[in-house]
Amino acid sequence: MHTYIYAEYLKTKRTFTKKLSWMAPLLTMLLCAGLMAGSFFQSGTYNWWYTLLLPGALTLICSGVIQKDRKKLNYRAILGLPIHPGLIWLGKIGTVVCLLLISSIVLWVGSILGGIIFGANLSLAESTLASMLLFLTFLWQIPFCLFLIDRIGMFATLIINLLGNVACNILFATTAFWWAAPYAIPSRLMCAVIGVLPNGLPVPEGDPLLEKGVILPGVLITLGLFIILSILTMLPFQNREAK
Repeated sequence: MHTYIYAEYLKTKRTFTKKLSWMAPLLTMLLCAGLMAGSFFQSGTYNWWYTLLLPGALTLICSGVIQKDRKKLNYRAILGLPIHPGLIWLGKIGTVVCLLLISSIVLWVGSILGGIIFGANLSLAESTLASMLLFLTFLWQIPFCLFLIDRIGMFATLIINLLGNVACNILFATTAFWWAAPYAIPSRLMCAVIGVLPNGLPVPEGDPLLEKGVILPGVLITLGLFIILSILTMLPFQNREAK
């Protein structure tokens, strides 16, 4: 599997797709530093990242990975190879996972450095946990976005993904049904980890939203969904023939 991921990853070399993996978190931190620099830099950066910038950036990264093979040759260059098409699809998923990991590390390092410069309102443990949880709880969107981009295009997928994140954050993230809307899970977990509501306001002291018992269920739900979607989206791709 490593070979397929590495092969797909090499296709992103010197492309905007790869650059976006570090540019997106950097842009988030620069915007936050310019508009609300101070002791809220860390929590504000994370809040902007998972509510708006990350969903958009992840969709664009998925689009770049798909369009590399689909745009000109409609997969003919890879479907004609003596390789199981399903493994190629999993390689694409693995490549986006790697790029998402890069984004998460850049944001984590930047958050720590920003805390030193502007004043920290999150501990090292809280920043580390927040970055790790956002990485894990956004994984399911990778096969989902890859499949939608392949079927309906990038712009429609971008709209669906952004609206899904915004709507679910508003309607479900702070309710008892947060677990039923995968888009709302990252925001719900961040309430407990960094103490910030989806709208950017602090969670009131003593509020049940601060309870950390939601972390494990949230991670298990999104990881299970990631595995299921990876398998389900692989099935139609592995039956595709070069045209």
